[in-house]
Amino acid sequence: MGDAEVIPIGTRGRPGRGTGKQKPSAAARSLAGNAGGRSRATPAPRPVKAKSRSGAQAAPTTGAATPTISVVPEPQPATGQDAPRSTTTANDRSPSAGIPVGDWLSAFGFAAREIFGDDWEPRLAHFLAFLRRRLAGDYAVDEYGFDRELTERFLLASLKPIAEKWFRIEVRGAENIPAEGGALVVSNHSGTVPVDGLMTMFSIHRETGRFLRPLGADLVFKMPVVSSMARKGGATLACNEDAERMLSGGQLVGVWPEGFKGIGKPYSERYKLQRFGRGGFVAAAMRTGVPIVPLSVVGAEEIYPLVGNVPSLARLLGVPYLPITPLFPWLGPLGMVPLPSKWLIEFGEPIRTDSYERGAADDPMLVFNVTDQVRETIQQTLYTLLMQRTSVFS
Repeated sequence: MGDAEVIPIGTRGRPGRGTGKQKPSAAARSLAGNAGGRSRATPAPRPVKAKSRSGAQAAPTTGAATPTISVVPEPQPATGQDAPRSTTTANDRSPSAGIPVGDWLSAFGFAAREIFGDDWEPRLAHFLAFLRRRLAGDYAVDEYGFDRELTERFLLASLKPIAEKWFRIEVRGAENIPAEGGALVVSNHSGTVPVDGLMTMFSIHRETGRFLRPLGADLVFKMPVVSSMARKGGATLACNEDAERMLSGGQLVGVWPEGFKGIGKPYSERYKLQRFGRGGFVAAAMRTGVPIVPLSVVGAEEIYPLVGNVPSLARLLGVPYLPITPLFPWLGPLGMVPLPSKWLIEFGEPIRTDSYERGAADDPMLVFNVTDQVRETIQQTLYTLLMQRTSVFS
């Protein structure tokens, strides 16, 4: 080895040439500790002196840089911490690589059972069948545009968590609602936004299984999206002709005689009933001989406390009023979230109209007296419920 040329192994030189320095690099020294299968604790061999081409002696180098011949033992299967790590490819890094389709389906089924319960499969099948019928147009609506299936499975189902978890509605006197036949439900109106009508529809269907057919104002059927949803939900225009046809057909009809005066009144006048109009709803009930069920709703006045109004901008937009609440419009869309007030809904004893003679609906004084009776019943019930309610939000 006297004439052998020793090139230190380095990391910064050209491939195969090393660094060109006399002293090995730190990387070379670290590699030398593991050469030939030795651990770092194994002492390095004695340095060997070699001559360079010029005849001068090169600096002593470690045994790692000197070519050696060693017997390599046959590889044994590694276990424990000595086991080599498997090489990871780009395909292995894919989320779905190596996972069978059956495992994905099993995981999906487990998650569905945890969220929707053990009957998630028939519920999913019913939903897909419902969606297929809707896309194919295989559903029925009545002469007013009422879509029974869509109302029950979509509209009322979406209102359930709001009514039960947010407003925590407590219903009283549901036995006063006729189980069949026509009836007219007359309610107070409040809340800045007519949410009380939707909550009344849900509560009646939950308690009796019947659908309430609301009588809506003209503005409801002039709005592009709202008008279509109102029709499909069972609403129709608030006119005597449609009301009498529905009542004669055995429908449960709902009316809010206060109109926009009720929902648009300031918070300082909460739970004070406004004028009930000329009593057209009473005349419709008298002509058809159906009972009138007074309804009192407590809790809707606090969801959007009306503290102000912008009449000029409301006229420009073509709406009855533009509300200002403690949260709207100051918080933007977040201010439109209703406050979680506690609701109490009570149905009073039905007021019968089938005992009146034919033509009684044309007597204005009789109609006025019955209208005042209905209004006074609702007002007194509101006062009673307010005294029973311990807090606005509980």
